[in-house]
Amino acid sequence: MTLPEEEVAEELTPGVPGRGPRRAPSRGRVVVRRFLRSRQGAAGLAVLVVMFLLAFAGPLLSPWSYTDRDFTAFLQPPSASHWFGTLQTGADVYAVTLRGMQKSLIVGLLAALVSTALAALVGAFAGYFPGWADRTLTWLTDLLLVLPAFLILAIMSPVFGEGTWALFVLMLSLFLWMVTSKIVRSMTVSLKRREFIQAARFMGVRPVTIIFRHVLPNLSSLLIVDATLNVSAAILTETSLSYFGFGIQPPDVSFGTLIADGSKTAVYAPWTFWFVAGLLVVTVLAVNLVGDALRDAFDPTSTRPR
Repeated sequence: MTLPEEEVAEELTPGVPGRGPRRAPSRGRVVVRRFLRSRQGAAGLAVLVVMFLLAFAGPLLSPWSYTDRDFTAFLQPPSASHWFGTLQTGADVYAVTLRGMQKSLIVGLLAALVSTALAALVGAFAGYFPGWADRTLTWLTDLLLVLPAFLILAIMSPVFGEGTWALFVLMLSLFLWMVTSKIVRSMTVSLKRREFIQAARFMGVRPVTIIFRHVLPNLSSLLIVDATLNVSAAILTETSLSYFGFGIQPPDVSFGTLIADGSKTAVYAPWTFWFVAGLLVVTVLAVNLVGDALRDAFDPTSTRPR
């Protein structure tokens, strides 16, 4: 692994006299150091932490719940009693916006984790086991690639009723893993020819053990970056589906449902639309900045972190 000049110099610097040479930093420490030196990565991470704190701790600061209604303040602008204003129903915009951000963040994180895990397993098994296993898994991947994901999720929207958002996350995950799976498969085929994999096979190590102990750890950088970028993809997909009424269903809310409702009154009551739209843009931008910085930190051939 080629390291930046400053890090190479640090590794070559002799240790304290009498204590021997300094131990070279682990790959994980090098990646963390490169990530934190990236201005865009540090900024994205800071904004993301603020978004999570706002989503999950912010509701504690307001006397209003997302289910409460103020029947004396319909479609009122921001004020001391309603910081983000109110909706046509009298709901507090601050409360429902943070509730929607909670749901969208949870859906994005879970969908990204499930889809990345699925891509890792399918790609690794397809690449390691040639023959019928590879052909079957590759056929399944190609089939899902050509299916219209948005249309299928829209058709299944009647089953995404109240309390079934976990099913929606699962269905969303099923259409986010295929491209990464093909990349994992090709990298597994290459890793399978490496000496340490061959040695493990000659020693009688089971194939499944080799996959989980040797193949997948060597693909960790790809999987971590893919999971990070999948968060923003899942949030945007959930927002699009919910905007058209195919995602999170009432009485629960998400970014998509709030933007759909706010777009009807955005001209004469902009606070019903722009607060949630702004938080969506900031959240997705922060996730993408973190993903790009992680990709640069894991890639030893990249330029100095920005």
